Amino acid sequence: MADVLWGDVSAFFDPDLMGSLPDVRVPDASVEDWQAVLDLVVERGWKFQYSEGETVPRAEAVLSRPADTECPDLRVWPTADVLAIFRLHAADEVDFDVDLRELQGQDRLDVFCGFLREIGRRLGKPVLMDPEGDYGHPVLGFDVEADRVVLLADP
Repeated sequence: MADVLWGDVSAFFDPDLMGSLPDVRVPDASVEDWQAVLDLVVERGWKFQYSEGETVPRAEAVLSRPADTECPDLRVWPTADVLAIFRLHAADEVDFDVDLRELQGQDRLDVFCGFLREIGRRLGKPVLMDPEGDYGHPVLGFDVEADRVVLLADP
């Protein structure tokens, strides 16, 4: 059973209306939360590419870098056609980008919702998607109590 239906959320996935790279985030995170996400990537066997090597880094090492250091990223493919790019720049928020052009139709939406669910369940925290450039106004996300992805705004 789908968390949300494409017909109900397609406006939120229109790159012309929402920008092509919405911000997906877990607020009120910690280094331990980041590490749990990195461990999840390995455990699930998702294909990944880290900008500085061939192994998933330790969160503590990456997040303790000086502020003026270039921010490394971790590219994760939960499926071959869906890419999430994690930006490891701050310990207090797990954040990543997805490309809405890759998330068209119910099948891809289901993959995306499953990805949010996996992260949210692992952390026991909400995972929120804000339109590009409209931080703090989530349109959908994983709801911990409902244990599924839900609409957070009207399309």
